[in-house]
Amino acid sequence: MYKKIFSHVGKYKKYAILAPITITGEVVMEVLIPLVMAQIINNGILEGNIGYVVKMGLLMILMATVSLFFGAVAGRFAAVASVGFAKNLRSSLFKKVQDFSFSNIDKFSTASLLTRLTTDINNTQNAFMMIIRTAFRAPIMLVFALVMTIRINPKLSTVFLVVVPVLAIAIILVLTNAHPRFLKMLTKYDAMNSSVQENLVGIRVVKAFVREDHEKKDFEKTADGVRKAQVFAEKLIILVSPFMQMCIYTCIVAILWFGGKMAINGDMEIGYLASFITYVTQILMSLMMLSMIFMMIIISRASIERICEVLDEEPDIKDSEKSSAEFADGSIIFENVNFSYFKDKNNLALENINLKINSGETIGIIGGTGSSKTTLVQLIPRLYDTTEGNVIVGGNNVKDYSIEALRSEVAMVLQKNVLFSGTIKENLLWGDENATDEEIYDACKSACAHDFIMSFPDGYETNLGQGGVNVSGGQKQRLCIARALIKKPRIIILDDSTSAVDTATDSSIRKAFREKLADTTTLIIAQRISSVKDADRIIVMDDGKIDGIGTHDELLANNTIYREVYESQQKGAED
Repeated sequence: MYKKIFSHVGKYKKYAILAPITITGEVVMEVLIPLVMAQIINNGILEGNIGYVVKMGLLMILMATVSLFFGAVAGRFAAVASVGFAKNLRSSLFKKVQDFSFSNIDKFSTASLLTRLTTDINNTQNAFMMIIRTAFRAPIMLVFALVMTIRINPKLSTVFLVVVPVLAIAIILVLTNAHPRFLKMLTKYDAMNSSVQENLVGIRVVKAFVREDHEKKDFEKTADGVRKAQVFAEKLIILVSPFMQMCIYTCIVAILWFGGKMAINGDMEIGYLASFITYVTQILMSLMMLSMIFMMIIISRASIERICEVLDEEPDIKDSEKSSAEFADGSIIFENVNFSYFKDKNNLALENINLKINSGETIGIIGGTGSSKTTLVQLIPRLYDTTEGNVIVGGNNVKDYSIEALRSEVAMVLQKNVLFSGTIKENLLWGDENATDEEIYDACKSACAHDFIMSFPDGYETNLGQGGVNVSGGQKQRLCIARALIKKPRIIILDDSTSAVDTATDSSIRKAFREKLADTTTLIIAQRISSVKDADRIIVMDDGKIDGIGTHDELLANNTIYREVYESQQKGAED
């Protein structure tokens, strides 16, 4: 797990190596300074040799300056390495998510993926910085300072034999119990991010129904859940610091007691006692730093596990070894297709679908809410894979195409399509980044979008807000239809994509489709009979099954569901 994560250091590896090297120089200087201080006390101050004091004092200042230089350089190297590591890790995680199918994203949820890309990676970055700085500094300081104390007075250094095991036991107890608490805390973060995301996406609905107070209370409840989980996780960690402080001061008192007696009895020089106390402080501070490293690793371990879950996740849909098939035409065939979102054969969203659509044919799809109309068409560009059966597109099984090749030939316009920040033209070029202005204008005219675009002061260079918030629902749908037309696909799927436009505009769009997409297979999912009545054939869906197929007149005569929908809409129009 850790090997996989830290392999993302990449080109910043040299900084990660230079940081510990320069830290070693800093530690060496810090360990030698107390020894120089002991010489100043013993041979300078106690002997009254001011010249020696000045000379050694200047040497100590020089050593401190060198230590400061190494420390500053090490800090810079560690910062560059950790920030670069986080950037690489975040990029890898984002690229992995881009390869996920819908079912993979459903498994983690959008809010959880956001937490992993932000909070979890920040925790991992902080842990990495501590590892390449403190995790090297603390052990080196501990060993060097311990060697110096043994060199000065082996007998007095036995004090550490009592303190170190006590500290080790305390740290192990904390490490054992902290990890599951931090996992729970991060789960609470997921819930909070989900609440924020839901609120921001639906902010217009919140304001329309004057539900701000309700949302505030709901968020306060979620945020308080994060607070409680964080307190529960960190109250173990905060016990370490006072316990460490108690051990440090106990050690210092013991050293002063026993060392003072040795100095009085003449068994130890005062300068060496002073330097011994400094080394004791360095040793115990190193132990404290090591404990904090362990704490940070425990905190980050939960984050690292969550990051690795995403990195280890295998996309449900990926290119096969023989993904080299080429489109022959725009024909579509469903052979004995069953599909379940949960991969459960007893809980099917689509059941026993057998269907043949000829290239260039216009097919209407109608049915009640939950009849799996959208699910049916999502199998064509492999947004999901069938649970059983085959989908044949352009003469080949969809699994025989590369995903890029398949989706390049299939354009899909959803009811809730998304526009991105940028100009109208930049959004339209998603269909084909090499499209000419004439091709863009032609597609927009077919989608009845050209006139309203030109009504804006900046025309096609009009800047859209995030998600296209400064255009209406109907305008957004027409822009999305134009974007799909620019793609010039073999198959175009309109998933209730004219629901927000008026009937006259809907009729104009359908007319343009008949004239300019004669060779393109067109699938139109709609709630209005008027949107599909002129199709070559109409499919009636009911509870994940095909209830009927035929022309408008045939279904009126033979299909109960279609006739009921038609009569209810006709009656509504007359009323």
